[in-house]
Amino acid sequence: MKDYFYFLKGNFRTVSFGWLLTLLSGFGQTFLISLYVPEIIRSFNISEGAFGAIYAGCTVAASFIMLSVGHTVDHKPVKKVTAFTVAGLGLSSILLGASQNIIMLIVAITGLRLAGQGLLTHISMTIMSKQFVADRGKALSFSSLGFSVGEAIFPLLIAFLIGWFDWRIAAVASGVVLLLYLIRLRFNRLENFDEKLSKQGSPSPWSLLKDYKSVVLDKRFGVMMPASFILSFAATAIFFYQYVFVENKGWSVQLYATFFTVYAITRFLFSLFGGVWVDKFTARKLFRYYLIPVNLGLLPFAFMDNIIGALIFLITAGITMGVSGTVKTALIAELYGTEKMGVIRSVFTMFSVISTALGPLVVGLLMDAGVTFEYIMAGIFVLMAAIVINSQRIRSYRKQPAEVY
Repeated sequence: MKDYFYFLKGNFRTVSFGWLLTLLSGFGQTFLISLYVPEIIRSFNISEGAFGAIYAGCTVAASFIMLSVGHTVDHKPVKKVTAFTVAGLGLSSILLGASQNIIMLIVAITGLRLAGQGLLTHISMTIMSKQFVADRGKALSFSSLGFSVGEAIFPLLIAFLIGWFDWRIAAVASGVVLLLYLIRLRFNRLENFDEKLSKQGSPSPWSLLKDYKSVVLDKRFGVMMPASFILSFAATAIFFYQYVFVENKGWSVQLYATFFTVYAITRFLFSLFGGVWVDKFTARKLFRYYLIPVNLGLLPFAFMDNIIGALIFLITAGITMGVSGTVKTALIAELYGTEKMGVIRSVFTMFSVISTALGPLVVGLLMDAGVTFEYIMAGIFVLMAAIVINSQRIRSYRKQPAEVY
């Protein structure tokens, strides 16, 4: 931790901006939007399945829009890109509260998923990777702590507003807070980030298509993407249905909720450790192993009769989720360089966001078809184990110049 102290002492203003962006991204994350779901279903008189389909469709749409805007962080001033993104997130939240029909609801959720889940996280991780080299791991891990803080405080605040007022007021209030932040952003000094902007300017649509094609067809993509996809897929699906699983197992929901605090603490700590380990061992080495803890935790969660199985899973999930953001983004920088980081990372972000839509959808369909919780977890375990084996291929790849794209 001494390394962090000296690092933050000299770079706090820079990395705190990245931390703030990941914190604000919580307004578009599933853990917060899920609080509105029961009220939305009642207000629009739709079924859980119908809303699940809407949510999945909006998330997939947002992931594809990412491809057309994710590259802007490479060549546009950071303050301008951030301002447009925060404004979009704030207006989407206000629109959610003001929605009177399904069309407005779809536009609002798409905006929340694009600006929050997608772009704010993307901007934070990209500019931290470009700004730091030797201390890239620590910068990324500190920035990712915004996720943990958001998970700890935002649900409490939103739940309070919903309980005392109304879900629409909670959504509008969230949007107003985001728009008010734009006043503070106006006075932020972010010129240091702009020094890392690409000198090539805005790419043409044809150039972007060539870049995206090159990334997807690259052999490194076939090693990196499956690991990113399965983690987002599994984590979103399991946490989306976690209380259904807990009730089916006959465990105490209240005790499980208490255990979830252990997950948050574990994720927080290993976010810090992950940054130190990346700087010491490289992301390429950690990538080979970071999925193993959560994969091993799936088995006790599925097959232990005692609720301790859930605690084991939450601890192992906290370990993997804590280091994952730092490892995945740092690995892109290590293997591809940072010249076109926005373009390359937007492709990975798109697939990651798609996986968060497919996870709850696929698992929900399996449950509707009568597949038991134990078989679902066992299936995810086998698939993830195969991907861990595939991840070992990363040893044979080295950094190639960005000009190949």
